[in-house]
Amino acid sequence: MDFRELRVARAMEFTVHEINNRTDLLPGITLGYQIHDSCASVPMAIKLAFQLANGVDPVFNDTDSCSKSASAAVPAIIGESGSTPSISMARLLGLFGIPQVSHYATCACLSDKREYPTFFRTIPSDHHQAAALAKLVKHFGWTWIGAVRSDSDYGNNGMAAFLKAAQEEGICVEYSESYYRTQPRSKLERVANVIRRSTARVIVAFVASGDMRFLLDELVRQPPPPLQWIGTETWITHPGFIKYNMCAGAIGFGIPRSVIPGLREFLLDLSPEQVLKTPLLTEFWESSFSCSLKGSSEGARECDGSEDIRALQNAYTDTSQLRLTNMVYKATYAIAHAIHGVICKDTQCDKSAKFTPLQILNQLKKVNFTTKNAFEVSFDPSGDPVAIYELINWQVKKDGLIDFITVGRYDSAKPRGQEFSMSRAIIWLGGQSEVPVSVCSESCPPGTRKSVQKGKPVCCYDCIPCAEGEISNKTDSLNWAQCPPEFWPNAQQNRCLPKPVEFLSWDDTLSIILTAFSITGAFIAVCVAAVFYKHRTSPIVRANNSELSFLLLFSLTLCFLCSLTFIGQPSEWSCMLRHTAFGITFVLCISCVLGKTIVVLMAFRATLPGSNAMKWFGPPQQRLSVLAFTLIQVLICVLWLTISPPFPFKNLKHYKERIILECELGSAIGFWAVLGYIGFLALLCFILAFLARKLPDNFNEAKFITFSMLIFCAVWVTFIPAYVSSPGKFTVAVEIFAILASSFGLTISIFAPKCFIIMFRPEQNTKKHLMGKEPTKSI
Repeated sequence: MDFRELRVARAMEFTVHEINNRTDLLPGITLGYQIHDSCASVPMAIKLAFQLANGVDPVFNDTDSCSKSASAAVPAIIGESGSTPSISMARLLGLFGIPQVSHYATCACLSDKREYPTFFRTIPSDHHQAAALAKLVKHFGWTWIGAVRSDSDYGNNGMAAFLKAAQEEGICVEYSESYYRTQPRSKLERVANVIRRSTARVIVAFVASGDMRFLLDELVRQPPPPLQWIGTETWITHPGFIKYNMCAGAIGFGIPRSVIPGLREFLLDLSPEQVLKTPLLTEFWESSFSCSLKGSSEGARECDGSEDIRALQNAYTDTSQLRLTNMVYKATYAIAHAIHGVICKDTQCDKSAKFTPLQILNQLKKVNFTTKNAFEVSFDPSGDPVAIYELINWQVKKDGLIDFITVGRYDSAKPRGQEFSMSRAIIWLGGQSEVPVSVCSESCPPGTRKSVQKGKPVCCYDCIPCAEGEISNKTDSLNWAQCPPEFWPNAQQNRCLPKPVEFLSWDDTLSIILTAFSITGAFIAVCVAAVFYKHRTSPIVRANNSELSFLLLFSLTLCFLCSLTFIGQPSEWSCMLRHTAFGITFVLCISCVLGKTIVVLMAFRATLPGSNAMKWFGPPQQRLSVLAFTLIQVLICVLWLTISPPFPFKNLKHYKERIILECELGSAIGFWAVLGYIGFLALLCFILAFLARKLPDNFNEAKFITFSMLIFCAVWVTFIPAYVSSPGKFTVAVEIFAILASSFGLTISIFAPKCFIIMFRPEQNTKKHLMGKEPTKSI
């Protein structure tokens, strides 16, 4: 016998007595009641509904009974406890218009007023419990769960609502199994094996208490790995399940606990004489004390009157968890207030008033009151109350026993998103304080995105690293984000950082080396000029056109120094200066070399009889030629700077991970015109020097000019492919190297032999030797 159900039945009896003793509610009116046990059987529930609706005597069911009452025998019915019997009763009672107020039927389907127009309840609909359970699971980050349900209206409808809410919360279900206690044992074993083999560590059990006991008994035979049980109101506060240690740490929503003043005294106020009047109480008494009140039970002693009901400790006497009992208390009061609203005005009631169940039904829709134990009672248009749950956790006490601890609350009347609240820490599996993890796949860290595994739920995924140039800065990101053009991901690919800007800076090692060579070259040119100036009257200096030699040394000094303009961060002025300075100084340099070459040719022709070649290419003509050649380059540079000058440019294409800060040419035609003009003069100079290389002379300068131009042309021919293929700052370095190499080539080829003779072979620095009148060794 289920003593909890007996306590619930007697709670209704207590409530009726309490109402009958009140002077403010139905004064002068005495309520009656009948209590029937349907034994959780649908046929029995339907039979009792017919009896109550038609006034048929439950004992003498003769064929003429149905005609004894033209109207319903009762104005309202409280019950049933289960959802399936309540559905059957509600369909039948709806035909008679008799209101039914259930204290424990939670199926959301009963909220459909078109199908169940006379159904009300004081316990919340499972629609709210399903939403609360989904929020609870989401709160603790459980995205991979198992689900088991009773194969009944309660379990199937409740689980369907939960699965829908769970899907909206992004929760995946590994399995969803159902069973009913009357089904073959093989079905129960299969469900238990699914639970044992599953990878989900959290299981939501939308199971009636009777079915839950069968499931736990089966699992105890071969315990599964530790599980976090999520329970519903039917079993999460059921004291009979505390013995199952595998459920330690279980958590779920239960009906709010309450205190009903005077109920405990009423329950314990029983004597053997009172018990004998009611078969249910007789069975309870004999079962509790293992004796027979009538002495009719075989093998049982006769009750002798020493039995003390206050010494009993069972579900009947335990009033510490008055949850379901309070739902009966509220339901009984709701019907009383509805009757009061029909037959009473203020404090006066018409004892002879006739009323119909339909009047009670309409009045029930309007009831709104607060019970003596401070619980509000009202019904929404669906016949449901405001959904309020307590979050119950099975916590292990110091003595090793499990206790029900309220750790949170769910109130559907609160604003959206604020319904669920936690009030204290929770003890989890086996009394552990850490939150268990139940996910199909670990969270994808920033820098990756989720990729759903084929054929599996969305909670099962692989973490795919971000592609080049993309980031994800959130955990479990579904997509990547492209970094802006001037940004690049960090090593973790969770942030976009500004790309490092690369250019040939002054503190770069390569820049320091090139600067050293540049200054050294300029210093050498200045030193050569100093040597030439000191020995300016010597034959070798005078014979090699000292004026052009000094101008050439000056231009070489500028060539060495102009390479410095290529170092440092490019700006508008530096970009224009570096290319124009380079072009003009090199043309000046080549013009001087070209002038010296022409002088050599003219000097040789001047030695021929009747020749006056030097008359046409004297010093004025030499200066004018150098100026003319240089002015042409100046004109090209002016046109280039006017039409489309070079400008600083951020090259984002050459390297993906960094920015190359360089000088864009502006007009490519202008750039190649500058180089082409230099190449044209160098080639012309090379041809003329080559033609004069075998002229008879002890010191034929044409040989050295030919060699210098060969070096110059070789450097700049190799420069072009190197310039085009060199990456980043090395493009500038290649250009500087070409400038320095060609400058050093000219300086060494043309001036080194002269300086060697001046410094180390002064005996050869004579006019006779230069005229070939003294034999000498070749240099």
